[in-house]
Amino acid sequence: MRSVGTLTRADLAETINRKLGFSRAESLEMVEAILSHMCEAMAKGENVKISGFGTFVLRDKKERIGRNPKTGVEVPITPRRVMTFRASQLLKDKVAGS
Repeated sequence: MRSVGTLTRADLAETINRKLGFSRAESLEMVEAILSHMCEAMAKGENVKISGFGTFVLRDKKERIGRNPKTGVEVPITPRRVMTFRASQLLKDKVAGS
């Protein structure tokens, strides 16, 4: 069922199917709806917090000067929005304990 080292949408849908008894199609639709809702929220500039799991945080970075490590030439890095993930303490404890 599970890809080695990677949890996929199909894996999540399969777990919903097995544990909650929804059909495979309903389970996949549920996973897609949740991910879509998260993406829409982040596209609007909202952070997404999943209690006990973590928070997807959006940050706007200003323009800055970077340096090409090979040539040493300075180049401007354009402003952009980046997303980071901060794991909850509960998740950190589970990962460290396994």
